[in-house]
Parts: sequence; structure tokens; C-alpha cells
Amino acid sequence: MARPREVKWSWSSALIGAASAVAATALLSAKPKDPTFHLVSFKLTSFKLNIPVLDADVMLTVHVTNPNITPIHYSSTTMSIFYKGSLLGSADVHAGSQAAKSCQLLSLPARLDGLQLAHHAASFVADVAKREMVLDATVDIAGAAKVLWWDHKFVVHVDSHITVDPLFLDVVDQENKSELDVFVA
Repeated sequence: MARPREVKWSWSSALIGAASAVAATALLSAKPKDPTFHLVSFKLTSFKLNIPVLDADVMLTVHVTNPNITPIHYSSTTMSIFYKGSLLGSADVHAGSQAAKSCQLLSLPARLDGLQLAHHAASFVADVAKREMVLDATVDIAGAAKVLWWDHKFVVHVDSHITVDPLFLDVVDQENKSELDVFVA
């Protein structure tokens, strides 16, 4: 009968193995968190005469926070802006990336359709009089987060309910809801 081989015990190997197991478990079990979005400013950049109404170009400045432990890369998309349930305009979100656990400001050029606003002229005049105009916006942002060697694809759906002062274009109040879907393949 062969005698079993004696295994030499090494504390350093045990510690390295334990540390690797803890790191792998933490990385794999880290639950993705929804990013946060906050409209910082809403600035009028130009008017375009589109007889019989005026179209407006605006610049939206949005503060975005990535609370996750991985950087993200996202593709370009379009944000839809609504007034009284009608599509008022859109803003272009250019492709980009954001570092892990970071925040950044995005400048989003938008065009607002004066004809759509004209359809709600009575509501718009009333909003100007009370200096509160409610806008809604939605956007779906698709991208990928790299964890170790794998890209995990995701889609973030954002719904925003924004109250602005239509005279000075100040952001009075806002509520932003985001929902993150991660696709594991």
C-alpha cells in the first residue's frame, strides 16, 4: 500500500486564497445601483422663425452620478421632452463614458417645437402668468459596464418631471426616476 503524500501547509498561500475568494465574491455579488440624474439648468440659446411660430433651441445641463464600482460606456440616444402630453422637442445625448463612483455634467442641446407649444397656447399663457411650466422627459440609455473581462450590457430608463419658470427658465422643482436593467449573457 502506498503511503499518502504529506502536504506542506503554507499560511501565505491560505491568506492569498482567502483574499482572492473574498474579492471574487464581493465583485460578483455587488448589486448594480441606479444612476442619478439632476437637471441643473435650462438655458435658451436661440430662436428660429418657423412661420407662423418660433422654434427654440435650448441647452440642458444634467448632473449624472454613477454610484457603481465599474466604469460605464453608453451609446448615443435621444431624450423626448413633453408638454401637456404632447411631444414638444428632443435633446441629443452623445455617446460617452463615465468612471466608477463618479459624477459629471452633460450638456444636451435640445430643440423645442413652437407649433406644438402653439397647440397649447391657453395653457402656456396660464403657465407664464403663474410662472410655472411642467415638462416631462423620458430617455433610454443603453451601454455596457466592464467587470473583469466581461462586458455587462445595461439599459437605464429615466422619467423626469420638471417644473421650470417659463420667463427666466429657472428649474423650480424636479422628480427623476431611473430604472436599471442589467443583461447577463
